[in-house]
Amino acid sequence: MHPTDIFSLSFDALVDRKVRTVLTVLMVVLGSSLVVVLNGLSAGQAEFLANQFSALAANVIYVGSGQHSYHGSSSPASIIINNAIVSKMRTLPYVEDVVPGYSGSAQIDSQGNTQRISITAMDPTKLAVILPNLQFVDGSTIKPNDPGSALVGDTIANPPGATTPFVVVGQTIKATYSYTDASGKQQQQVKNFIVSGVMQPSGNTRIDSSIVINLDAGNQLLHKSTKYDQIVVAAISPDYVDTVQQELIDQYGKTLGVTTPKSIMAVTQKAASGNAAFTLMVGIIALVVGAVGIVTTLYNSVTERIREIGTMKAIGAQNGDILQLFIVEAALIGIIGASLGIIIGMGAGYVLSIFTTTSVPGSGQIHIPPIYVPSDLLKVWLLSVTLSLAAGIYPAWKASRLSPMVALRRE
Repeated sequence: MHPTDIFSLSFDALVDRKVRTVLTVLMVVLGSSLVVVLNGLSAGQAEFLANQFSALAANVIYVGSGQHSYHGSSSPASIIINNAIVSKMRTLPYVEDVVPGYSGSAQIDSQGNTQRISITAMDPTKLAVILPNLQFVDGSTIKPNDPGSALVGDTIANPPGATTPFVVVGQTIKATYSYTDASGKQQQQVKNFIVSGVMQPSGNTRIDSSIVINLDAGNQLLHKSTKYDQIVVAAISPDYVDTVQQELIDQYGKTLGVTTPKSIMAVTQKAASGNAAFTLMVGIIALVVGAVGIVTTLYNSVTERIREIGTMKAIGAQNGDILQLFIVEAALIGIIGASLGIIIGMGAGYVLSIFTTTSVPGSGQIHIPPIYVPSDLLKVWLLSVTLSLAAGIYPAWKASRLSPMVALRRE
């Protein structure tokens, strides 16, 4: 039989069984689109995390009280981070700078509008240590020795969805910090600040959603008693980060939590890779389910078309022709299902990314668009078509082995 005849007969057979064909194609569509959606969202998440960490300096080490785990627990801190600890760290080999800081949260009032925001107290001139590419809006000035001066992150100055800025350079804001005193009573500390600068988006959500004040103002407002919450240690180059990190561990053991963007990124990438592998397995299972549907559809088709197959063999069709006929049917199901699945999957990924956009207090909206790599889409398409072809082999072989005499006698 001519290939065009085989294709025509296969296509007509699928059209004749519209409902069954549509349901079978739908199973392939669901499987392939699921793989596309999961791969795209996983790639988008990995890219988002990489961008977040790339905004941080590669030579910094973050030090806090206690050894923190990724499960949110920490061992009891046996050391207080104070000026003596800071001074000692500055003497360690390969350390270029040490930046101590306080952290807390407060309510900010600006011309009748309020926000609950994070406060970072540090030497504002050292922001470049953490964010080397940080830029400020025009008119901004850094005043490290002025306790009444504040630098405001972009997310606070320009809240997502707002039509007007929350604060501008030169404006006065009021910070209200609530705390519990030694007697257990709730107290409030209020302090006014003049916005000396507004930071442009940095990619670091912590800084973007904070106001930065100097250490004296932070110690007074947050009632820290000169006990620092964290220290940023800058090595002289990224090549010495591991050496400095090991020196800190040797000096202080588990009394301090020591982390680096590099180590956090490594753990995140492993988690993302494991998540991607899991989602891929889920998608493949869905494709296998679709393949089972193809086997069922084509096997039933063989049963229903026994007399037709017998007639074709009686007028000269060979076993190979019948085999090709059903293989082409399986291929058509796979090609149509895989192609539609990729298109629908890409669209569904974008829709899901929109509906899963989250608003984080102080950080604005976080939107992670899916990323589709052409080579990955091609792999999904080939996998879907291959599984469809594999599913059609047994029914096709069964049809090709039918005896024309037995088939023609079949009622």
